[in-house]
Amino acid sequence: MTAVADRYRRRADEFEHTIEGVRPDQWADQSPCERWTARDVVDHVVGMHDHVLGAVDRPRTAAPPVAEDPLAAFRAARADAEAVLADPALGVVECNTPTGRMTVERHIDLVLSDDMVQHRWDLARATAQDDTIDPEDVERLWASTRAIPADVMERYRTPGAFGPGIEVLGPEVPVPEDAPLQERLLGLIGRNPDWKPLS
Repeated sequence: MTAVADRYRRRADEFEHTIEGVRPDQWADQSPCERWTARDVVDHVVGMHDHVLGAVDRPRTAAPPVAEDPLAAFRAARADAEAVLADPALGVVECNTPTGRMTVERHIDLVLSDDMVQHRWDLARATAQDDTIDPEDVERLWASTRAIPADVMERYRTPGAFGPGIEVLGPEVPVPEDAPLQERLLGLIGRNPDWKPLS
């Protein structure tokens, strides 16, 4: 298993575990993302899988929509991603992305895998679960996000810059410099680390 596949599997395990921890009455609860409920967070992650994996010619795993069964929908999406990562011929397929051409394997790593880290926090915080991010992931995402050029970061923070309705990062939330790195990362990607659900 490649490092990319191993990282994806670990993060998908964590995201799936968090989905399993959502009570039926919590799916409509507000998430830290202003316009999203807990269910919307999962819908976004599954939708991004569909978008990224569209670059490869491979049948998709049948699954109910997130509106009916968030857990089954995510399990099908991750199965498809893991199948692509397990196939060397598919992983090296090149695709167009908003930041240039890259292999599907790299696109999965930079978009799907990284996305699950921040959105697992969203889902966990919305549903009162443990929202601790793996320290290795915190350090990795902190470094990669800080390395984004200013002009690209501006586009990431501009709603619709990559297409109608697409928001990559929200406005940076000020966080004290001596705060834990997870909190500083959350502020950097546009999350308020102090956000809590109303109920």
